[in-house]
Amino acid sequence: MSSEGSSPPHRLKARVHVFPRAEILDPQGKAIQDALGRLGFADVADVRAGKVFSMEVAAADEGAALARLGEMCEGLLANTVTEDYSVEILSGEDSTAGVTR
Repeated sequence: MSSEGSSPPHRLKARVHVFPRAEILDPQGKAIQDALGRLGFADVADVRAGKVFSMEVAAADEGAALARLGEMCEGLLANTVTEDYSVEILSGEDSTAGVTR
């Protein structure tokens, strides 16, 4: 898919976080919060359970990778009716904030 004059794709590491929207009841998060309380961690509040995806994506640059990862979230990784997501590109120990929805 590369054309003349375009940069060859780079493999970029990315992390996608998917969580229930704030206004959506999170029974799994509530169950975890209750269990933590029973274990003596009563200072924990408002636990939200979600999913994290780590992956590598081939793209010309970080912007293209973020756009592609956003498409993946919209199409499969997140149920955008009930979940929000955030995407970050990882580079060594630093991370670059990316798309959030």
